[in-house]
Amino acid sequence: MKQKKTFIVRGMDCASCALTIERALKGMPELESANVNYATEKAVVESKTDIDSQKIQSFVKEKTGYELVEEQMVNMRMSGDMGEHDHAKMLKEEEIKKLWKKFFAGAVLSAAIIILSLPDYFPFISDFLPKSARFFLLMVLATPVEFIVGRQFWVSSWASLKRFNVSMDTLVVLGTGVAYFSGLAVTFLEIAQIKSQIKLDVYFDVAAVVTTLVILGKYLEAKAKGSASEAIKKLLKLQAKTAHLLHEGRHEMEVPIEKVVSGDVLLVKPGEKIPVDGIIIEGVATLDESMVTGESLPVDKKEGGAVIGATINKTSSFKMKATKVGQDSFLSQIVAMVEAAQASRAPIQKMADLVVSYFVPIVLFISVATFAAWMVLGTDSAFSFALVNSIAVLVVACPCAMGLATPTSIMVGTGKAAEHGVIIRDAEALELAGKVNAVVLDKTGTITKGEPSVTDVIAFLENGENKVVRYAASLEKLSEHPIAQSIVAYAASLGSFSSHPLDRAVKAAVEKARLYAVTNFKAIPGQGIEGDVAAEKGNKKLYFGNAALMQSKKIDISARQELIERLESDGKTLLLLADAQTLLGIIAVADTIKPTAKEAVQRLRSLGLEVWLITGDNERTARAIAQIVGIDKVMARVLPQDKAEKIKELQVSGKMVAMVGDGINDAPALTQADVGIAIGTGTDIAIESADITLVSGDPLGIANAVVISRKTLANIKQNLFWAFFYNILLIPIAAGVFWPVWGILLNPIFAGAAMAFSSLSVVLNSLRLKKL
Repeated sequence: MKQKKTFIVRGMDCASCALTIERALKGMPELESANVNYATEKAVVESKTDIDSQKIQSFVKEKTGYELVEEQMVNMRMSGDMGEHDHAKMLKEEEIKKLWKKFFAGAVLSAAIIILSLPDYFPFISDFLPKSARFFLLMVLATPVEFIVGRQFWVSSWASLKRFNVSMDTLVVLGTGVAYFSGLAVTFLEIAQIKSQIKLDVYFDVAAVVTTLVILGKYLEAKAKGSASEAIKKLLKLQAKTAHLLHEGRHEMEVPIEKVVSGDVLLVKPGEKIPVDGIIIEGVATLDESMVTGESLPVDKKEGGAVIGATINKTSSFKMKATKVGQDSFLSQIVAMVEAAQASRAPIQKMADLVVSYFVPIVLFISVATFAAWMVLGTDSAFSFALVNSIAVLVVACPCAMGLATPTSIMVGTGKAAEHGVIIRDAEALELAGKVNAVVLDKTGTITKGEPSVTDVIAFLENGENKVVRYAASLEKLSEHPIAQSIVAYAASLGSFSSHPLDRAVKAAVEKARLYAVTNFKAIPGQGIEGDVAAEKGNKKLYFGNAALMQSKKIDISARQELIERLESDGKTLLLLADAQTLLGIIAVADTIKPTAKEAVQRLRSLGLEVWLITGDNERTARAIAQIVGIDKVMARVLPQDKAEKIKELQVSGKMVAMVGDGINDAPALTQADVGIAIGTGTDIAIESADITLVSGDPLGIANAVVISRKTLANIKQNLFWAFFYNILLIPIAAGVFWPVWGILLNPIFAGAAMAFSSLSVVLNSLRLKKL
């Protein structure tokens, strides 16, 4: 089993930093995979063996100079504030406070530097300060901005330089450093009254203001990225803080939520949040599950019904038994899945990563070429002109916007999907869901509720319907299949039509029912069952299943064909009971179609998707169900083991396929599909096999997943376009390409502002997804 660990990366200022750390991690032979996400500022590593956190931290520190802090939720309370033990949150808040303090100090000093740098606009300055004194004072004010406010850039650049790497911090340091040290040289020349043939000036204002603006950009970016991950914070605030524990099943005690353990009996009162996951053992209730599932309508629950922690009890009190607590709870698993998706990398990001990996060296080359070109082409002030333009190139070129383009959209998109009850496993699934052009819906549990009930019993033997039901229930009593349970429930409830075979009364009646003993029981996949039933007149070999079973056993059913076709045309599933020669009876079972199934199909078709229904039912029954919900493409009589093959056939024909299902037999098909979508009310194995889980089981969630995916993908493309367009446009302007013709230049101060706000614009554009 793979081991997985997550680390918070401290001091990472740009996308190229993330790539540097990722390359270092991938160089560790112990690790199977590594992913460093600039937007979440986390590194996720996987290995087939135990992971030595200390070794990884030391290795990254040595190779890159960056610090990794293992992410731990110490004594995580899952309470409304969650905060005091959230290490990641504390580190982020500490970083944001530090950035604000740096910006404030830098802004105050920069304001003074700008005033002192403009004696033509403030004549009183020249009256009090000679030129040499003014330059010296500018140097004194600029020094703390350059080396204290901007310290993180120098530290990061030095660490990169020692390892022959360059990053965005390198560009900032070179740009502001050249401005600062050239000003330093000019200041000492002025103080020493050494005249130069080259016209010289100081650019302390460039060094200070650019450093301050970049820090401002980092501060705003950090705040915006925090907003992008708001969905997880909302989820974490849902959990109740206390629970009413029934000690020895009788004495009520209010205890903190972290004290509840699996097996405890709890009392939930009207208006309270359900403290943990569990099952109702006494009473009934109507629950508001919208905050977890996205389902707006209240849900009725009774004894034996599963309840989810953090949902709200709207009506009467009930007793429940805790089944999953802490990290095992449903809510915790959702949080873990959303966090994993936000930290993952989408395929579309590969292009941005490739550009970023070459970007900084190219910018350095352009900056040097700019300086050289203007030194050759310039006039008597060529040095100053060349210096300012080369600094502008260094400052304006920032790969951060490219690095943020994809992950910030994914953070917001996956978070928004979670609010709608759509849990997306990773960024690749999010991207692919928007590209699918065919959706295959499994009938049971997706289109229908998966709670079939008996609708008709037709007998062709003496003693009529009761005997047919009794024979059938005897054969089916050990089966876990929903149809089998519905037949046993019907037999146990003495003919009352019940779609709730797990009712306590029904289960008790099953135990008392006079069912026959069965030997030589055999299940025939995709067809039915057979067994020797110990009836009153001795053992009797009976077969119970579909028409395919009758055909394989050479039992003639042609005399009843018209009746069979009529029942199947009503969308009912028929189970035929026969002995070795004769058809003894028919039991018709119907599954209730989900109320939103038809609307879901309409929405999928309106999105331009080809919709298929796949089922093990015969063609006639399948067509009847499909017609009710508006599906015109049907795959019927598909055995469980053949579902994946049907998906593959669609893929071979050029379709990008999403498969939706909820059962164990859907797992291979979910895995085969380009995107597997599991109904959250289904089995754990189906959910594990899927890329996307619909928590509430509402088929409308399929369309929601596709829409969110398409919107997110469009948002990523917008971000990438503006990130690339920004650099393609502004780097030539900064280099002075348009100066000879149109007189357009980019002052380094404005270049710094543009660089700072380019990253912010990408994050803000991503936040628009929160309106979905």
